[in-house]
Amino acid sequence: MMRRFLSRLRRDDSGATAIEYGLILSLMFLVILGALNAFGATGSGIFNGAMDMLRAAMGG
Repeated sequence: MMRRFLSRLRRDDSGATAIEYGLILSLMFLVILGALNAFGATGSGIFNGAMDMLRAAMGG
């Protein structure tokens, strides 16, 4: 009975697939976080500049 369980456990790779998807997801999160950190100040400056131009155009 134990030998059959270990044999089935060795053939089952569904847990490995879940771990691989988890690793891929965490790497994607780190890349997105790094991109936001690197370009966040630039994006904020562009947004603030656009808002200032809109305020000026509306007479505010």
